[in-house]
Amino acid sequence: MEIAQIYTIPEVTNVIKVLSTGVLAFLLAFFLTPLWTHILYKYRFGIRIKETSVSGEKLAYVNKLHAKKSGTPTMGGLIMWVSVIILAFASHWLLPAMAEIYNTNFIARLDFLSRSQTWLPLFALGAAGILGLCDDIMSIRGWGGNKGGGMRFLMRFWWLIGIAGVGAWWFYEKLGWDQIHIPAMGDFSIGLWYIPLFIFVILFTAISSNETDGLDGLNAGVLLTAFGAFGIISFMQNKIDLSALCAAISGALLAFLWFNVYPARFFMGDTGAMSLGTTLGVVALLTNSTIVLFLIVLIYVMESASVAIQLTSKKLFKRKVFLAAPLHHHFEAKGWPEPKIVMRAWIFTAITAAAGLIIGILGMG
Repeated sequence: MEIAQIYTIPEVTNVIKVLSTGVLAFLLAFFLTPLWTHILYKYRFGIRIKETSVSGEKLAYVNKLHAKKSGTPTMGGLIMWVSVIILAFASHWLLPAMAEIYNTNFIARLDFLSRSQTWLPLFALGAAGILGLCDDIMSIRGWGGNKGGGMRFLMRFWWLIGIAGVGAWWFYEKLGWDQIHIPAMGDFSIGLWYIPLFIFVILFTAISSNETDGLDGLNAGVLLTAFGAFGIISFMQNKIDLSALCAAISGALLAFLWFNVYPARFFMGDTGAMSLGTTLGVVALLTNSTIVLFLIVLIYVMESASVAIQLTSKKLFKRKVFLAAPLHHHFEAKGWPEPKIVMRAWIFTAITAAAGLIIGILGMG
């Protein structure tokens, strides 16, 4: 079969579109990273190791275990969301022009910027990225209400609710969505309850992503697996532009991991963790895969649950359940080497994502 004929087969064209988008995102992020890391090191945008927890108590383990990481540049996550946004708009404005120059429609088909599938995830990516960037800068410079700098948790919380509220309004009013899908059972209309559900999902993914981002490469590997899974789910639902967006984020995450595996050259920061976590929640809602989301990122559920249990136990019973929280710090305090914790978390997420993928695809009907 000739190449020209292959390009006319829709399924093949869609696969090439998704894979090409992922490769282009990887290359763009990979080549932008040295420039950004040069800026981070030059202007000393390094982290400060916290001495106290969110409850104000002095940390007993984490600050000692991570003392050697003090001064390591943060805000590396900016590379990922900026690369994806640049690529999205380039695919919409630049590729059609190139298609006219080279007289081929195939290049124009790589455009993945669409109102129904990618506008809202890209808005969430940029808005949460900027919020996280402000928090990172405040932490580095020692500004803000927290001890040592940074936004207070409640301030970040309300900003995230604002971002999620815009998304919930768009889904409910503009797209007319008010249903939740339960695999193998079908869709159930929940009316106005869809709005608080949407906000809850976004808060869960954004905050849990932030809590899981505590070891070199840990959260990036989890997010890479999750976006890969939702890329496949999107593709199976014929949401090709959304699948291409997931591929772009996955490609940027791969480039980040190239530099971020232990020992990390720089950290993701809130600008990466919050933006990607928020976007993951939006993608799950766009594919009506809310139930599946909690299985795919079961590690997020465990990390957030460990924090909630720890805070509740200390407040009510004046004692700890874990040596440190979130959960990955507990294993670190028990003496597990950092790379072992990260690799086991990746393996665990690969298993839960595979299970979620199977349930999500088989339960679409």
